[in-house]
Amino acid sequence: MELLEWKDGYATGIPGIDYEHEALISEINRFYSKLDSDSDRASLVDVLNDIYGAIYSHFVLEEKLMEKYGYDAYEEHRTDHGELLDELRDITSALEKTHEYDEQDLKQRLSDWFAVHFRTHDARLHKLQDLKASQDNRGTGLFSFLRKAKDSTKKK
Repeated sequence: MELLEWKDGYATGIPGIDYEHEALISEINRFYSKLDSDSDRASLVDVLNDIYGAIYSHFVLEEKLMEKYGYDAYEEHRTDHGELLDELRDITSALEKTHEYDEQDLKQRLSDWFAVHFRTHDARLHKLQDLKASQDNRGTGLFSFLRKAKDSTKKK
């Protein structure tokens, strides 16, 4: 079972950003799967750190595009990004420091974290026609570039 499922309500209408959102959901589900398989704490922390890096890179891309096209809710959206990163950092730190954790609480926090942001802040992005036009190829964003670079280093 997956923690998060892609929903049409999460779509921004910007293919590159939607592609990255789906990839981020996949990463969260990878963590969820490890959590359910009783993986060791260090392994769980590693996955959360990977997620943090992917999300940070994705947020940089989103913010650059919003700034470039004069997105009217840029500051509010950017502030939410910072809060989301802080929350993920707090989740990771708490997991690093404890030998016991509330698995249900952790799952709920991760699920809420994404669902609320996608449904609210990111859903407004569909109004940026210039942004849509600039992102007409799937997988052309920074997250995709970094994922490809990471995958190529694993092959060596």
